[in-house]
Amino acid sequence: MDFSNILPRLQELLALYGLRILAAIVIYIVGRWVAMALKKLAVRMMTKAEVDETLISFVGNLTYIALLVFVIIAALNQLGIQTTSFIAIIGAAGLAIGLALQGSLANFAAGVLMIIFRPFTVGYYVEAAGVAGVVEKVQIFTTQLKSPDNKTIIIPNASVTGGSITNYSAKDTRRVDMVIGVGYGDDLKKVREVLEDILAKDDRVLKDPAPTIGVLELGDNSVNFAVRPWVNTGDYWGVYFDVTETVKRRFDEEGISIPYPQRDVHLYEYKEAAVQ
Repeated sequence: MDFSNILPRLQELLALYGLRILAAIVIYIVGRWVAMALKKLAVRMMTKAEVDETLISFVGNLTYIALLVFVIIAALNQLGIQTTSFIAIIGAAGLAIGLALQGSLANFAAGVLMIIFRPFTVGYYVEAAGVAGVVEKVQIFTTQLKSPDNKTIIIPNASVTGGSITNYSAKDTRRVDMVIGVGYGDDLKKVREVLEDILAKDDRVLKDPAPTIGVLELGDNSVNFAVRPWVNTGDYWGVYFDVTETVKRRFDEEGISIPYPQRDVHLYEYKEAAVQ
């Protein structure tokens, strides 16, 4: 073997590819540092904007991976490797994954929008996608609720944002809508006074806005009063249950009737005419 030709050949290869290899290494190291710096910048900006931690972590990692892929492609290109095929493969793989996971991507997009715009937060009582409960977790793909009877309900985020959302905890106060029926023979003025007294004695009922009490309708079996006190959101069900019970007790004491559906049946005696 003629070693005298090997050394010049190595020198030629080093001269030809050495700078490219060095440049590729520099591109990779610097690019990786820049990707990490941009990731930290994105995380810092989202943290300052009080974005949800789940989204911060996901977007930060996604940003770093995307930039790192770009850096690797740039380094390979510096070595003289044709990266067009790599880009095409990545694009095709991305398209295939997108088609296969289009349902999951819809949930992901909905989750990002929910985390950004925050129609509700953890601890709120909401109704969405036909179910209601207290929000326990808002994740990238699903939202977890706890029903009043302590069941865990997991809803895809696309289903949550695809319909109306009723947020019962968004406001500090709520109006309790009640319908109280009394008999047609009862004194309506006395009924109103009793209802006003019941609400006035409940400290949980707010004075402003003032409760509304009025005749709602003349029903088939009763005169129906609309009783609508305002309460703090946390007192809603307590006031609803207690006022209903108190109304029954007070009406019994005051001699006010609470009618129930009934039907009057009239019997007529029919006599056949005597046969002549």
